[in-house]
Formats: sequence, structure tokens, C-alpha cells
Amino acid sequence: MMAVGFFLYPADSMFISSGKTPASEGWPSGKASWFKFSSPPAFFPLAGVLVPWFGTAAVLLCGAGLYLGFFVAPTDQQQGEAYRIIFIHVPAAWMSMFLYMVMAFWAGVGLVLNTRLSGMMASAVAPTGALFTFLALWTGSLWGKPTWGTWWVWDARLTSELILLFLYFGFMALQAAIEDARRADKAGAVLALTGAINVPIIYFSVQWWNTLHQGASVSLKSAPTMAATMFAGMIVMALGFWMYSIAAALLRVRCIILERELDSQWVGDYVKALR
Repeated sequence: MMAVGFFLYPADSMFISSGKTPASEGWPSGKASWFKFSSPPAFFPLAGVLVPWFGTAAVLLCGAGLYLGFFVAPTDQQQGEAYRIIFIHVPAAWMSMFLYMVMAFWAGVGLVLNTRLSGMMASAVAPTGALFTFLALWTGSLWGKPTWGTWWVWDARLTSELILLFLYFGFMALQAAIEDARRADKAGAVLALTGAINVPIIYFSVQWWNTLHQGASVSLKSAPTMAATMFAGMIVMALGFWMYSIAAALLRVRCIILERELDSQWVGDYVKALR
């Protein structure tokens, strides 16, 4: 029953409206404050309500992005049809860096404020960030073969992106190696914050060093150097990846919360609400 009800929107919605979870953490019943969701028991049902919305948005946006990129965008004059992999590669690379900063942010908040949910959120974001980093490296290799004539070069951007993947793996491995969850969160936070210096290195590598990797086609300082349909497909795909990342992180943090709060009273109340 627990496994089935874990993903049910009605059960989570009823649990939120019941007011049991906030009260269990010392919040007055019915108090209208978003701060009550900073506690794991209160955030758990809210995450369950949000997952289907972000999941649906991810499917729609990714579908639209792939359609624009593979069927609407024109063929590139220099690279031909092979360039279309950028509609997956570039958004994945963006998300790999963005999610690392999100992970480091939550880890830092947990380290400074000693909040339980912050460490859980950092742990929940890490696997998705690693997934997009691997996807960026893999699609980059597929793009590099017809463009550069090789699957891999020790280019500054490629190498720093590979280091990012190792940082994700190191963060997850370090947390898994420490049995005490709070100590694992603190140790992971130190690693995450230290590794954050690699993100600007990835972004500015093509400007700081002479590399094979081309410069940014999308910049906040200038207009995009691509056709409007190409730009639209890339942005829509990036939004789809973003929605997927939120949905995946929310699902994963619910698993982490249940694992760490298994012996708490509110978990028993949640199980009763499912029956």
C-alpha cells in the first residue's frame, strides 16, 4: 500500500489539507506560511502534488523542443544534418552546470543553517546533474566525430566537463560512504562547495584558452548567432530539461525523506491517510 500510494496525487493533497504534518513540526494548524514547508514532513506531500505538474510540463516541452530541432529548424550550411544533436547537447550541458550550482547552493544552506531538508535536496539533485553531464559528454562525442574527426580531444571545455562528472560521482560516493546522514550531508557540502569553482572554468574555458570547442552561440550580451527556429528549439528543450530536473529531484527527495524519517510519527500518519 505504501509503494502504491507514494505517487498518488490525491493522497498527498489530502495529507496537506489535513494539517497533520505542519502541526507535527510545531506549526499551528492552518497557519498560512510557506516556511512550514522547510521541514521534511511538510515538504513531502507538497512534493508529491508538484511532481505530476512538472513531469507533464517536461514531456510537453521536450516533445516540442525535439520537433522544432529535428523537423522545423533548417539544415546547417557547414555541418549539415549532424548539427541537430546540439538540441540535446547544448541544453544538457547548460543543465549539468546549473544543477551543480543548485546542488552546491542547497548543500551550502544545509551546512550553514544546519537544516535537514537542504541536505536532502542536494542529495536529490546530484544524480540528475550527473545524468545531464554524462549526456552532454556523450552527445558531444557524437557531434565531435563528424565535426572534428575524432570522438574525444583533451580540450579545455571537454576536460573540465569530465571533471564535473567526477565531482558529481565523488559527491554521491562520499555521502554513500558515511552512514550518519547528517555527517554525510556536511562532508558532501564541503566537496560540493569546493568543486563549484569548476563551473566558471567550464563556461569561460573557450575564452581563456585556445580550444577546438566553438564559442557560445547564445549570450546575454548579444543576439543569438543562429536562426530563430534553432534558437527556439534549443530554449524549449532547455526548459523541458529543467522541468524534468525538478520533477526527478522532487521524486527523489521524497524517497530520501521517507528513508531518513521512517521511524517518525508523521510517516505512520501518512500511511494511515493512504488507507
